[in-house]
Amino acid sequence: MDKHFSNMQRAEVLVQALPYIKRYNGEIVVIKYGGNAMINQNLKEQVMEDIVLLWLTGVKVVLVHGGGPEISDMMQKLGKKSEFVDGLRVTDKETVDIAQMVLAGKINKSLVNYLNVNGGRAMGISGIDGSLIEASVKNQKLGFVGKIEKVNIGPVEDLLEKGYIPVVSTIGCDKEGNVYNINADTAAAFIAGALNAKRLIMMTDIAGVLKDKDDPSTLIPDITVSQAKELYESGVISGGMIPKVDCCVEAINKGVKKVIIMDGRVPHSILMELFTDEGAGTMVHGD
Repeated sequence: MDKHFSNMQRAEVLVQALPYIKRYNGEIVVIKYGGNAMINQNLKEQVMEDIVLLWLTGVKVVLVHGGGPEISDMMQKLGKKSEFVDGLRVTDKETVDIAQMVLAGKINKSLVNYLNVNGGRAMGISGIDGSLIEASVKNQKLGFVGKIEKVNIGPVEDLLEKGYIPVVSTIGCDKEGNVYNINADTAAAFIAGALNAKRLIMMTDIAGVLKDKDDPSTLIPDITVSQAKELYESGVISGGMIPKVDCCVEAINKGVKKVIIMDGRVPHSILMELFTDEGAGTMVHGD
């Protein structure tokens, strides 16, 4: 904190945050984490500190993470070329093995370690553990890219009940034992829905839904499910934002109270969203 920030100002900040701390105490907040916020080391440390702070104030935080760039890096190191169709990675058996190694191993345990070092109590699991994420083939031409069939939320609930921060890597499986790479946004929406979470926070690389995609000042702070459909039709929601908003609507339909799309590159954006009037990013909610 700025050394010029007086003790009185520090106390005032804490007092102003108190109503929000009360509001979220004991509530479930699911955070989908990825993009540049995961790649940039300083941002990663800040996000982990923010999550521990939420946990210490009594918020039941569930962290769901992706790791596409890290999978691509590992494939390159192993001499395997990444191939995409409609923005989705073509995933043969070797590629899904790499995805499992990177997501459920390297990234998951790294995040757990960060949280624990910063004073949290985190436990890492994948969608395979306890058959958390049951999946099937999404599209034959994509190989082992999974479509979520069912979420068995018990393992996450057990960890929350024991006071842990569950850290979930988005690998799924079917009853035959096949492993699938699952889109992290979709997995977060299904998990948040199964938990009936108060909030789902989707950390992205842009400010939120913009009227003009090239102008961050045109951020739309609040969207209902009906308005989202209108914004699709008018072309305001387009390109890579379409699947993200689809996941928000999916989460709302599954019982999540509100979903936030926010810029994970902004330091402490999670705290700004939950503990201030202004919030951060675009809020999607029911009509």
